[in-house]
Amino acid sequence: MAIFQYAYEREKKQNPCVGFVSFQHFRGDELYSDLIVKPENNLTETEHVECYPVPDYVEEKGREQGYYPDCSVVYIRILWKEFEPTEGEYRYDFIEGILKKARALGQTVMFRLMPHSTRESDDVPDWLKQKISCPRRPEGQRVKRSPSDPAFLTYFGRAIRAFGERFDADPALSMVDISLPGAWGEGSSVNLFTKEALENFVDIYTEVFKNTLLIGQCSVSPLMQYLDGRAAVGFRADCLGKPSLLNEMLPPWVEAMGDIWKRGHVSFESFWWLGEWQRQGWSPDDVIEKTLAWHISTFNAKSLPIPWEWREKVDAWVDKMGYHFVIDEVEIEDTAKRGEAFSLRLSVENVGVAPIYKMLPLYVKLKNQGFEASFDTAVDIRTWLPGKHEEHISFRLPNEMPCGEFALQIGIGEGAESIVFATNAPLDRDAAIVARVDVI
Repeated sequence: MAIFQYAYEREKKQNPCVGFVSFQHFRGDELYSDLIVKPENNLTETEHVECYPVPDYVEEKGREQGYYPDCSVVYIRILWKEFEPTEGEYRYDFIEGILKKARALGQTVMFRLMPHSTRESDDVPDWLKQKISCPRRPEGQRVKRSPSDPAFLTYFGRAIRAFGERFDADPALSMVDISLPGAWGEGSSVNLFTKEALENFVDIYTEVFKNTLLIGQCSVSPLMQYLDGRAAVGFRADCLGKPSLLNEMLPPWVEAMGDIWKRGHVSFESFWWLGEWQRQGWSPDDVIEKTLAWHISTFNAKSLPIPWEWREKVDAWVDKMGYHFVIDEVEIEDTAKRGEAFSLRLSVENVGVAPIYKMLPLYVKLKNQGFEASFDTAVDIRTWLPGKHEEHISFRLPNEMPCGEFALQIGIGEGAESIVFATNAPLDRDAAIVARVDVI
């Protein structure tokens, strides 16, 4: 037997479904220009950039004003009326264009279909207004509530079902953010509907999204607890940054989620944006400490520039978000025989704060210049919570495998879903070369 040990080294790429997300932008796109909040203004200064695609008139000079980490996830929110402009007719091509672009850039998509925002121009579809009574959203006012007619949930739920039935199987769609009644789908008017109606509505998500991760608003804990009994649904929360919200409002919401983080993805969103945090005198330190304790996997800083002075802190934060797998040790037999079983012991540590939530295959390869053999394993990497883990793996070598020295590689996933181990082992594509094996 031979034992190989390794030292920790930071990953060379941003792994899937962890870290900052690019919001309404794709990897490498421009950033929104920094915005100064005007306290006397009762509007949200980013209301005109909350929907995809980004309007042509929006200034995007953010990369001259700060920086933004690399993003393996693009977070896209579109309006219901953009997906279903005519009743029963869905713009699948619009969604397919988003997924295609993400795929080309090595990203996966976190997606939310929003019923409306607070603005008249971002309201529910016009055809719905001909069927039921809908709130007016006058210019200069922030009207968050949705139509109170129970038919609203029926019609909106029908669109969500159509979306899920068409796109759940697409691997480029990694997460769906459960949309609720209220502006942006964030639940501001859930009290307009009965418990039964809301449960029937969110059931649509668990029925149609069998391959896609789901996250929901932790501010509506009864609905989240209902969903937790039906599927592995993670949670998201807004309002990071402002001390009163961070220290008073968010803790009980997160506490109500219990150990959901062990089964479902945890995502947070900035209150305003980091440039404004700096102007307000809000330190990121408390945000970083609390979110890591809350098992954060992704963070939406809204594609606005981050102050250069905070880059080191933010990069260290990203390095702890979600899962980060380190190969500690590999124990293998000195030689392997063709046509016979070959065994190894793999010691892995998750040095992040959360598990991975999607089942991706862990594989072993034996490879040299003339031959390559790949072996899938039954290891469920979703069980790798923060801490150390040991796996015993066995597979049978093919009879036709030639004799000689082979590099033993261990890898997870492929393409945009491939994972890089944090290890000082040399890299070949996304698989770590962890040992050499003599085949006889």
